[in-house]
Amino acid sequence: MKNIPSLFRFFALFWILAGIALANNPSVAKESGKQYAESTQGNNSLMINPMNLKLYGGPEVEAVKSWGINSPDSIGWGEIFTFLQGHYFSSIFALVILFTILAFLGHYMVIGQKKFNHGKKIRVFSTYNILIHWCAAIPFMLVCLTGLIMVFGDKLGGGVLVRFARDIHGIATIVFVIFGILMFLMWVRNALPKAYDIEWLLIMGGYLSQEKKPIPAGKFNAGQKMWFWICTIGGFVMATSGAYMFFQFADIETLRIMALVHNALGFLIIAFLITHIYMAVFAIEGALNAMIDGHMGEEEIAILHKFYYKEINA
Repeated sequence: MKNIPSLFRFFALFWILAGIALANNPSVAKESGKQYAESTQGNNSLMINPMNLKLYGGPEVEAVKSWGINSPDSIGWGEIFTFLQGHYFSSIFALVILFTILAFLGHYMVIGQKKFNHGKKIRVFSTYNILIHWCAAIPFMLVCLTGLIMVFGDKLGGGVLVRFARDIHGIATIVFVIFGILMFLMWVRNALPKAYDIEWLLIMGGYLSQEKKPIPAGKFNAGQKMWFWICTIGGFVMATSGAYMFFQFADIETLRIMALVHNALGFLIIAFLITHIYMAVFAIEGALNAMIDGHMGEEEIAILHKFYYKEINA
């Protein structure tokens, strides 16, 4: 606490000196508060991207006018993008991770793990189901992990780790898209919403109680269906917006929109991914085995997937 006044004086002095330097910089225009290079011709040879001639060089320098917060030239998505990217995206990701983990830690401590008799087992997933699931799930988790490394890159020191994460991010995305399409086609019929899904949502799937009362759900419950749509459709939107940003084959405004969409969807995906892992590993004893050997205990199906149990016994 004793260092706060000294720290404040340091930053105050820094910004005063920076202001003096900018005020005397001949390359910065002063009229109408505009802060961009007076001459753009010399920049056309810098960082030329053959895929997007509108993004780099002179046009890029001109576009800087809309990057500043509260600038007279702040237009379009420039202000909100700069504001969120520079101040809030990493903080929101950190809060999403923290509160989601704390919520499930509280659930585990208060409600605890659901346990079922796994004596008699029923095969519910084929070898093909299991293979496609893991071929999509592993790259998907890599995409999320490497994405978070890039989000918190400045906190991790940048450098080799972040560049490596960026490369893995792109490769894993391609693999996920391929197997994600196969997974979508494989389970889209089971993931279609049903009327009883509303009842499942109203009782939170019965996870707020240890009572073993049959829950209205088919092969997939409402929570799993939501995760399916967020993972597949949301994942494909993330891949598309990520491709726009990586290859930069759009104008600056479109790239800003893609970055905003990419991050906003990222919040949702990270929260649901943590939820999915918690449910599979901690919330229900032995639940993960269903995606390893394809079998679920009869009692677990009868309680947690009432309508699916009726269907397979019809």
